Amino acid sequence: MFSIPELEHLQEAQARISGSLHRTPVVSSRTLSERVGRPVFLKCENLQKTGSFKVRGALNLILELDDVARGPGVVTISAGNHAQAVAWSAARAGISATVVMPANASPTKVRASEEYGAEVILQGTIFEAFDLALEVAQDRGLTFLHAFDDPLIIAGQGTVGLEILEDVPDVATVVAPVGGGGLISGVALAVASLAPGARVFGVEPHGACAMRKSLDKGEAVHLESIDTIADGLGAPMAGELTFEVVRHHVEDVVLVSDDEIREAMAFVLERAKLLVEPAGAAGVAALLAGRIPLADGPVVAVLSGGNVDLDRLPDLLGTPGG
Repeated sequence: MFSIPELEHLQEAQARISGSLHRTPVVSSRTLSERVGRPVFLKCENLQKTGSFKVRGALNLILELDDVARGPGVVTISAGNHAQAVAWSAARAGISATVVMPANASPTKVRASEEYGAEVILQGTIFEAFDLALEVAQDRGLTFLHAFDDPLIIAGQGTVGLEILEDVPDVATVVAPVGGGGLISGVALAVASLAPGARVFGVEPHGACAMRKSLDKGEAVHLESIDTIADGLGAPMAGELTFEVVRHHVEDVVLVSDDEIREAMAFVLERAKLLVEPAGAAGVAALLAGRIPLADGPVVAVLSGGNVDLDRLPDLLGTPGG
């Protein structure tokens, strides 16, 4: 098994999963382009199966499990999008899945995970849920699937980068949200291999900035607390593998506030007619806030997911600071 994926692993993942998943569109945004002074495109992973990019990595990993691992089934920990991805992918592969989610997980994401066929266990905080998932794996003999710090997960997420480079071959800047780092690691590896002149930037919320703190410290760190509306970016840690990729292949990781995320969600809905969840709006938030130093040439921002609780929309789309 490889550790840090190489281009061939991303291409193998693309061949493995492409027949089962959507080739999500890349759409232009004239208004956003005018705001930032560069041609801007949006990679619409909010339109992916299960509503986020997460299914790429989950399916790639599950399809590579051997019969010994498939037999008892799998277990994972997730605030929501990875849970849905594992549930859907496991059902497609004909194996059982258990997902442990924090007690305050999005009801929409909990319900979707159950409807895809997984057993859902709600447990405390994201930190407590992580511990319980490891216990369940040991007690039941299940295979634990890490949400981001696994080479097959990273390779699967890297197919987002391959598609971006196929659709916008002259891209100069790619902007992607960062939770544990699986998405940006995969995208950065694709860009480094096929478009080394382009730059990749990550975006985290102030209240969940594990990767930014890891870069500042020089090693992958665990957070003591998480406080952000972007539950999809609320990983309790940066991955060991993902940190290594980010520090070598990502230009910088910048921070945005929850109010800036709200503004970006509203902007994308109004101008691009796309509903994204807070995590999915983080890249646009950084562009609108002027946090990304742009090179000449096209920009692609990844809309990483679109799983939103509709009853939360009034708050999520409310006036910043209100």
